Amino acid sequence: MIKRKLTSGIRRRSLLAGVAALGASGAMGAVTGCSQVDVSGATGGGHLLEDLRKKGTVRMGIASEPPYASINSKGELTGEAPAVAKTIFRRLGIKNFEPVPVEFGALVPGLHSFQYDVIVAGMFINKARCAAVLFSDPDYESKDAFLVRKGNPDDIHSYADIAKGKYRMGSGIGYAEIDYAVGNGVKKDAIQTYGDQIAGMEALEAGRIDVFAGTALTMIEALKTGGHPKVQMTSPFTPEVDGKPQRDGGGYGFRLGETKLRDAFNNELQKMKKSGELLRIAKPYGFTKEFMTDLTAKELCKK
Repeated sequence: MIKRKLTSGIRRRSLLAGVAALGASGAMGAVTGCSQVDVSGATGGGHLLEDLRKKGTVRMGIASEPPYASINSKGELTGEAPAVAKTIFRRLGIKNFEPVPVEFGALVPGLHSFQYDVIVAGMFINKARCAAVLFSDPDYESKDAFLVRKGNPDDIHSYADIAKGKYRMGSGIGYAEIDYAVGNGVKKDAIQTYGDQIAGMEALEAGRIDVFAGTALTMIEALKTGGHPKVQMTSPFTPEVDGKPQRDGGGYGFRLGETKLRDAFNNELQKMKKSGELLRIAKPYGFTKEFMTDLTAKELCKK
């Protein structure tokens, strides 16, 4: 969930992210620097699936964020999202894949300016984004986790624990975890923000904070650096606010109107979920059974 700077938590689920607020062609035009970009989409279910089968190649818009999608040191496309997408597109009769790396914030504008055919970046699905993107069902469900000092001496396992113990919390700039913490009674002045998880771990080791909150997959990836042996991660969990679970999931994005391609993609995705193949493909990238989901894009588009 990070690129090298480990900042993707902000970009993937931020409640403040500009791209998440897109919902109209005017807004899209402002982001791309154009006066107007048509996001009304294809009609009649679209013809992209047929076109891709004829060409034999699908262009994938990615943001370099392990474990979701990235270009490795050998110049190869890797990550959970491309691995799943490649499997599905092959079954749809498309055997060649062209990655198009862009910044996360440019993924939606790039889709609508036809730089690529599909967003393959584990993008969180929400109501605002659904106004500009036709999403597949999610292939994973996000969980939160905490980074704490080795042994978890303060026994922190929830945002309620942080509030009750009046602990000092760190998180990323614009992270949704800040809102979850405040919703559970954590005082805003007890929350410090950092540019990435590495900075958060350094703050933990220096005693400036007691806990760092983010998404579990981000934490798993950050800990792989091995540079902070005095820090550990708590078990992943679904955050709650006012007793209501805050469930999030990410999927694949298509241009509006391309329902034939999206539906065909979804059909294969559901088969993979039922057979357990999805988990087998995702597991090498840090995904476990608890990240599998029964959420649908329709549900998440209401959020």
